[in-house]
Amino acid sequence: MDRQAIELFQELARTGSIRQTAEAVGVSPTAVTRQLDKLERNFGSPLVERTPRGVRLTAAGEMLAAKSRDIARELTLTHQMIDDLKGLRRGHASIHVNGAAISSILGPALSEFALLYPGISVEVSVTSAQGALDAVAMGATDLAVTMFAPADSRILTRYRGPVRHEPVMAPDHPLAAREAIGIAQMAEHRLALPDRGFGVRRAFDRLMRAQGIDRFEPAFTTSSMELQKDLARRGAAVLILPRMAVRHDLDAGTLIARPFEPRARIETLLELGHSVAHHQSMAARRLIDFLEAFLRCHHG
Repeated sequence: MDRQAIELFQELARTGSIRQTAEAVGVSPTAVTRQLDKLERNFGSPLVERTPRGVRLTAAGEMLAAKSRDIARELTLTHQMIDDLKGLRRGHASIHVNGAAISSILGPALSEFALLYPGISVEVSVTSAQGALDAVAMGATDLAVTMFAPADSRILTRYRGPVRHEPVMAPDHPLAAREAIGIAQMAEHRLALPDRGFGVRRAFDRLMRAQGIDRFEPAFTTSSMELQKDLARRGAAVLILPRMAVRHDLDAGTLIARPFEPRARIETLLELGHSVAHHQSMAARRLIDFLEAFLRCHHG
Protein backbone atom coordinates (compact mmCIF):
# COMPACT_ATOMS: atom_id res chain seq x y z
CA MET A 1 0.00 0.00 0.00
CA ASP A 2 1.56 3.29 -1.10
CA ARG A 3 1.46 6.69 0.53
CA GLN A 4 -0.92 8.14 -2.08
CA ALA A 5 -3.49 5.42 -1.37
CA ILE A 6 -3.24 6.07 2.37
CA GLU A 7 -3.68 9.82 1.97
CA LEU A 8 -6.61 9.30 -0.41
CA PHE A 9 -8.35 7.00 2.07
CA GLN A 10 -7.78 9.51 4.88
CA GLU A 11 -9.55 12.15 2.78
CA LEU A 12 -12.37 9.76 1.92
CA ALA A 13 -12.87 9.00 5.62
CA ARG A 14 -12.99 12.74 6.32
CA THR A 15 -15.41 13.73 3.55
CA GLY A 16 -17.56 10.62 3.25
CA SER A 17 -17.82 11.40 -0.46
CA ILE A 18 -15.95 10.02 -3.47
CA ARG A 19 -16.66 13.20 -5.44
CA GLN A 20 -15.42 15.54 -2.70
CA THR A 21 -12.35 13.35 -2.18
CA ALA A 22 -11.57 13.55 -5.89
CA GLU A 23 -11.86 17.34 -5.84
CA ALA A 24 -9.71 17.64 -2.72
CA VAL A 25 -6.80 15.55 -4.04
CA GLY A 26 -7.09 16.68 -7.66
CA VAL A 27 -8.01 13.39 -9.38
CA SER A 28 -11.10 11.99 -11.04
CA PRO A 29 -13.83 10.15 -9.11
CA THR A 30 -12.93 7.07 -11.17
CA ALA A 31 -9.37 7.24 -9.88
CA VAL A 32 -10.65 7.40 -6.30
CA THR A 33 -12.89 4.38 -6.89
CA ARG A 34 -10.00 2.49 -8.48
CA GLN A 35 -7.74 3.15 -5.48
CA LEU A 36 -10.53 2.17 -3.09
CA ASP A 37 -11.11 -1.09 -4.95
CA LYS A 38 -7.37 -1.79 -4.78
CA LEU A 39 -7.33 -1.19 -1.02
CA GLU A 40 -10.32 -3.47 -0.49
CA ARG A 41 -8.66 -6.24 -2.53
CA ASN A 42 -5.45 -5.75 -0.58
CA PHE A 43 -7.21 -6.11 2.79
CA GLY A 44 -9.74 -8.67 1.60
CA SER A 45 -12.61 -6.78 3.17
CA PRO A 46 -15.05 -4.01 2.25
CA LEU A 47 -13.88 -0.69 3.67
CA VAL A 48 -16.94 1.42 2.85
CA GLU A 49 -20.65 1.06 2.32
CA ARG A 50 -22.31 3.07 -0.46
CA THR A 51 -25.28 5.15 0.68
CA PRO A 52 -27.48 7.71 -1.11
CA ARG A 53 -25.53 10.46 0.68
CA GLY A 54 -22.04 9.13 -0.05
CA VAL A 55 -20.01 6.43 1.65
CA ARG A 56 -19.89 5.19 5.23
CA LEU A 57 -16.89 3.37 6.70
CA THR A 58 -17.29 -0.29 7.64
CA ALA A 59 -15.71 -1.63 10.83
CA ALA A 60 -12.64 -2.54 8.76
CA GLY A 61 -12.65 0.93 7.23
CA GLU A 62 -12.84 2.55 10.66
CA MET A 63 -9.83 0.52 11.74
CA LEU A 64 -7.84 1.49 8.65
CA ALA A 65 -8.75 5.16 9.07
CA ALA A 66 -7.57 5.07 12.70
CA LYS A 67 -4.24 3.48 11.75
CA SER A 68 -3.61 5.27 8.46
CA ARG A 69 -2.50 8.53 10.10
CA ASP A 70 0.36 6.69 11.85
CA ILE A 71 1.19 4.82 8.64
CA ALA A 72 1.39 8.06 6.64
CA ARG A 73 3.57 9.65 9.30
CA GLU A 74 5.93 6.66 9.38
CA LEU A 75 6.26 6.74 5.58
CA THR A 76 7.06 10.47 5.71
CA LEU A 77 9.59 9.87 8.47
CA THR A 78 11.21 7.06 6.48
CA HIS A 79 11.52 9.28 3.40
CA GLN A 80 13.16 11.98 5.48
CA MET A 81 15.54 9.51 7.15
CA ILE A 82 16.66 8.32 3.72
CA ASP A 83 17.24 11.95 2.72
CA ASP A 84 19.27 12.38 5.92
CA LEU A 85 21.43 9.42 4.96
CA LYS A 86 22.09 11.12 1.64
CA GLY A 87 23.08 14.31 3.45
CA LEU A 88 20.18 16.28 2.01
CA ARG A 89 19.06 19.36 3.97
CA ARG A 90 15.40 19.02 3.21
CA GLY A 91 12.22 17.64 4.71
CA HIS A 92 9.07 18.76 6.50
CA ALA A 93 8.24 19.69 10.08
CA SER A 94 5.00 20.72 11.76
CA ILE A 95 4.14 22.86 14.77
CA HIS A 96 0.92 23.31 16.76
CA VAL A 97 0.82 26.63 18.60
CA ASN A 98 -1.40 28.63 20.92
CA GLY A 99 -1.16 31.92 22.73
CA ALA A 100 -0.98 35.61 21.98
CA ALA A 101 2.81 35.70 21.81
CA ILE A 102 3.11 33.06 19.12
CA SER A 103 3.15 35.34 16.08
CA SER A 104 5.75 37.64 17.59
CA ILE A 105 7.99 34.65 18.34
CA LEU A 106 7.45 32.35 15.38
CA GLY A 107 7.58 35.06 12.72
CA PRO A 108 11.21 36.07 13.31
CA ALA A 109 12.26 32.55 14.37
CA LEU A 110 10.93 30.82 11.26
CA SER A 111 12.36 33.55 9.04
CA GLU A 112 15.84 32.81 10.38
CA PHE A 113 15.24 29.05 10.19
CA ALA A 114 14.23 29.31 6.51
CA LEU A 115 17.52 31.01 5.70
CA LEU A 116 19.48 28.18 7.33
CA TYR A 117 17.33 25.35 5.96
CA PRO A 118 15.61 26.50 2.74
CA GLY A 119 14.77 22.91 1.85
CA ILE A 120 12.72 22.27 4.99
CA SER A 121 9.05 23.21 4.81
CA VAL A 122 7.19 24.05 8.01
CA GLU A 123 3.45 23.70 8.66
CA VAL A 124 2.01 25.79 11.51
CA SER A 125 -1.43 25.08 12.99
CA VAL A 126 -3.10 27.32 15.58
CA THR A 127 -5.15 25.63 18.28
CA SER A 128 -5.74 25.57 22.03
CA ALA A 129 -2.97 24.61 24.44
CA GLN A 130 -4.60 21.24 25.14
CA GLY A 131 -5.18 20.71 21.43
CA ALA A 132 -1.48 21.33 20.73
CA LEU A 133 -0.39 18.86 23.41
CA ASP A 134 -2.82 16.21 22.16
CA ALA A 135 -1.61 16.66 18.57
CA VAL A 136 2.00 16.14 19.66
CA ALA A 137 1.16 13.14 21.83
CA MET A 138 -0.81 11.46 19.01
CA GLY A 139 1.98 12.06 16.49
CA ALA A 140 -0.13 14.44 14.41
CA THR A 141 2.51 17.17 14.73
CA ASP A 142 6.19 17.37 15.64
CA LEU A 143 6.22 20.00 18.37
CA ALA A 144 4.09 22.41 20.34
CA VAL A 145 4.67 26.01 21.41
CA THR A 146 2.16 26.86 24.12
CA MET A 147 1.14 29.17 26.94
CA PHE A 148 -1.23 28.34 29.81
CA ALA A 149 -0.65 24.64 29.06
CA PRO A 150 -1.43 21.97 31.68
CA ALA A 151 1.27 19.55 32.82
CA ASP A 152 1.40 16.55 30.47
CA SER A 153 3.60 13.49 31.00
CA ARG A 154 3.36 12.69 27.28
CA ILE A 155 5.39 15.80 26.42
CA LEU A 156 9.11 16.40 26.85
CA THR A 157 9.57 20.12 27.51
CA ARG A 158 12.68 21.53 25.84
CA TYR A 159 12.17 25.16 26.86
CA ARG A 160 10.16 26.89 29.56
CA GLY A 161 10.17 30.63 30.25
CA PRO A 162 7.90 33.06 32.14
CA VAL A 163 5.49 35.38 30.36
CA ARG A 164 3.57 38.23 32.01
CA HIS A 165 0.32 39.55 30.53
CA GLU A 166 -0.47 43.24 31.00
CA PRO A 167 -3.14 45.80 30.08
CA VAL A 168 -2.52 47.25 26.61
CA MET A 169 -4.25 50.36 25.31
CA ALA A 170 -4.02 53.45 23.11
CA PRO A 171 -1.68 56.19 24.45
CA ASP A 172 -4.60 58.58 25.06
CA HIS A 173 -6.75 56.05 26.93
CA PRO A 174 -7.67 57.09 30.51
CA LEU A 175 -5.92 54.05 31.97
CA ALA A 176 -2.66 55.06 30.28
CA ALA A 177 -2.11 57.73 32.94
CA ARG A 178 -1.91 55.14 35.71
CA GLU A 179 1.39 53.61 36.87
CA ALA A 180 -0.33 50.30 37.70
CA ILE A 181 -3.83 48.99 37.03
CA GLY A 182 -6.14 46.97 39.25
CA ILE A 183 -8.72 44.43 38.17
CA ALA A 184 -11.66 46.53 39.36
CA GLN A 185 -10.37 49.46 37.30
CA MET A 186 -10.27 47.24 34.21
CA ALA A 187 -13.93 46.39 34.72
CA GLU A 188 -14.83 50.07 34.37
CA HIS A 189 -13.65 50.13 30.73
CA ARG A 190 -14.42 48.40 27.46
CA LEU A 191 -12.22 45.31 27.05
CA ALA A 192 -11.43 43.04 24.11
CA LEU A 193 -10.65 39.51 25.30
CA PRO A 194 -10.64 35.99 23.86
CA ASP A 195 -13.33 33.51 24.88
CA ARG A 196 -13.10 31.29 27.96
CA GLY A 197 -11.33 28.57 26.02
CA PHE A 198 -8.17 30.67 26.38
CA GLY A 199 -6.04 30.52 29.52
CA VAL A 200 -5.61 34.29 29.82
CA ARG A 201 -9.40 34.76 29.84
CA ARG A 202 -9.86 32.12 32.54
CA ALA A 203 -7.10 33.75 34.63
CA PHE A 204 -8.76 37.16 34.26
CA ASP A 205 -12.16 35.76 35.19
CA ARG A 206 -10.72 34.21 38.36
CA LEU A 207 -9.26 37.57 39.36
CA MET A 208 -12.60 39.25 38.69
CA ARG A 209 -14.45 36.76 40.90
CA ALA A 210 -11.87 37.32 43.65
CA GLN A 211 -12.86 41.00 43.49
CA GLY A 212 -16.53 40.05 43.87
CA ILE A 213 -17.34 40.75 40.19
CA ASP A 214 -19.16 37.65 38.96
CA ARG A 215 -21.08 38.67 35.85
CA PHE A 216 -18.61 40.71 33.87
CA GLU A 217 -18.57 40.40 30.08
CA PRO A 218 -16.06 42.22 27.84
CA ALA A 219 -17.28 44.61 25.17
CA PHE A 220 -15.60 42.45 22.51
CA THR A 221 -14.93 38.72 22.57
CA THR A 222 -12.56 37.53 19.84
CA SER A 223 -9.64 35.15 19.47
CA SER A 224 -8.21 37.33 16.68
CA MET A 225 -5.22 39.17 18.07
CA GLU A 226 -5.13 41.46 15.03
CA LEU A 227 -8.71 42.55 15.67
CA GLN A 228 -7.94 43.06 19.35
CA LYS A 229 -4.97 45.27 18.53
CA ASP A 230 -6.93 47.27 15.97
CA LEU A 231 -9.67 47.94 18.52
CA ALA A 232 -7.06 49.07 21.03
CA ARG A 233 -5.32 51.39 18.53
CA ARG A 234 -8.68 53.06 17.85
CA GLY A 235 -9.25 53.58 21.56
CA ALA A 236 -12.24 51.25 21.53
CA ALA A 237 -10.90 48.66 23.96
CA VAL A 238 -8.22 47.65 26.44
CA LEU A 239 -6.43 44.33 25.90
CA ILE A 240 -4.52 41.87 28.09
CA LEU A 241 -1.42 40.68 26.22
CA PRO A 242 2.30 40.07 26.73
CA ARG A 243 4.49 42.98 25.70
CA MET A 244 6.19 40.76 23.12
CA ALA A 245 2.85 40.37 21.31
CA VAL A 246 2.61 44.15 20.70
CA ARG A 247 6.31 44.97 20.46
CA HIS A 248 6.01 46.74 17.10
CA ASP A 249 3.11 48.89 18.32
CA LEU A 250 4.96 49.75 21.52
CA ASP A 251 8.03 50.79 19.53
CA ALA A 252 5.88 52.85 17.14
CA GLY A 253 3.96 54.49 19.97
CA THR A 254 0.56 53.35 18.68
CA LEU A 255 -0.07 51.28 21.82
CA ILE A 256 1.28 51.34 25.36
CA ALA A 257 1.37 48.72 28.13
CA ARG A 258 0.91 49.31 31.83
CA PRO A 259 1.55 46.71 34.57
CA PHE A 260 -1.14 45.19 36.71
CA GLU A 261 -1.04 45.85 40.41
CA PRO A 262 0.94 43.04 42.14
CA ARG A 263 -2.13 41.15 43.37
CA ALA A 264 -3.67 41.26 39.88
CA ARG A 265 -0.74 39.89 37.90
CA ILE A 266 -1.43 37.33 35.18
CA GLU A 267 1.62 35.17 34.55
CA THR A 268 2.15 31.91 32.69
CA LEU A 269 4.90 29.91 30.99
CA LEU A 270 5.89 29.82 27.34
CA GLU A 271 6.81 26.20 26.58
CA LEU A 272 8.35 24.30 23.68
CA GLY A 273 7.88 20.54 23.72
CA HIS A 274 7.74 17.36 21.68
CA SER A 275 6.47 13.84 22.17
CA VAL A 276 8.16 11.49 24.61
CA ALA A 277 7.12 8.45 22.58
CA HIS A 278 7.35 9.42 18.90
CA HIS A 279 10.59 9.66 16.94
CA GLN A 280 11.34 12.94 15.17
CA SER A 281 12.66 13.24 11.64
CA MET A 282 15.92 15.07 11.08
CA ALA A 283 13.94 18.07 9.82
CA ALA A 284 11.85 18.15 13.00
CA ARG A 285 14.93 17.77 15.22
CA ARG A 286 16.62 20.65 13.44
CA LEU A 287 13.56 22.84 13.96
CA ILE A 288 13.23 21.88 17.63
CA ASP A 289 16.93 22.54 18.29
CA PHE A 290 16.73 25.86 16.46
CA LEU A 291 13.61 27.06 18.28
CA GLU A 292 15.04 26.07 21.65
CA ALA A 293 18.23 28.08 20.96
CA PHE A 294 16.19 31.01 19.59
CA LEU A 295 13.94 31.15 22.64
CA ARG A 296 16.85 30.95 25.07
CA CYS A 297 18.58 33.80 23.22
CA HIS A 298 15.61 36.11 22.63
CA HIS A 299 13.17 35.23 25.37
CA GLY A 300 15.06 33.59 28.22
